[in-house]
Amino acid sequence: MELSLNFRRFTIGLILLLGIGLNAQINSGVYLTKPQKDQPLHELKVDNGYLILSSYQEQPAAFVSTLGGFLEVKDNMIIVKLEFNSNFEQDAIRELKYPYSIANGILKINAGEQLEFHLTDGEKQELDGQWLFGTRGPDKGQERRGDNSSRKTLKFLQNGRFQWIAYNVESMKFHGTGGGSYSAVNGIYQENIEYFSRDNSRVGASLNFEYSVEGNDWHHKGKNSKGEPMYEIWMKRK
Repeated sequence: MELSLNFRRFTIGLILLLGIGLNAQINSGVYLTKPQKDQPLHELKVDNGYLILSSYQEQPAAFVSTLGGFLEVKDNMIIVKLEFNSNFEQDAIRELKYPYSIANGILKINAGEQLEFHLTDGEKQELDGQWLFGTRGPDKGQERRGDNSSRKTLKFLQNGRFQWIAYNVESMKFHGTGGGSYSAVNGIYQENIEYFSRDNSRVGASLNFEYSVEGNDWHHKGKNSKGEPMYEIWMKRK
């Protein structure tokens, strides 16, 4: 509970004081705070008009919170229309609207304490981007979920980092999330779990899958976190 409360306070401070500088643009990428003892790690992902902010503790492993949605920058203001907010039942927040600024690629945040976000390094990979769960494979022309459904599962891959989020855009009900680092090489996709809202004991696990990209579809085969066989088809979000 204390971690969740601190995260909500941090979120307000983050968006209120996002960096320093005039006419700054928010560059796409994954930004992380440096680990500090007994403090959660904050991860900010920005790409193609979308923003995700997540927080989790490394030792001991503990998920704190996540929120995300469509980003608009206007007149030195950052506006985020949220698609999901894991704390929605507590704070009822659907939109963030605050002034922002950035300097030298570093986001300096004063949220009761000075916090610095650093842009991570990471080579581009074939699966980078935003994907929405479509259907279970194989593809036999069955109906797909995608963007037309209020219930969504988003997978966001960028700079060697991944995160999936399951949510409902109408009710704002949050169903779960997980994330960490990933690689996609020669048809093998690997996830290294660093946080998992449904089960902290899964942190540290690595999962390998087969993948192929066919048009705008990502075919994803292997075993899930419970060891059960799975075949999913994800669709590139436009």
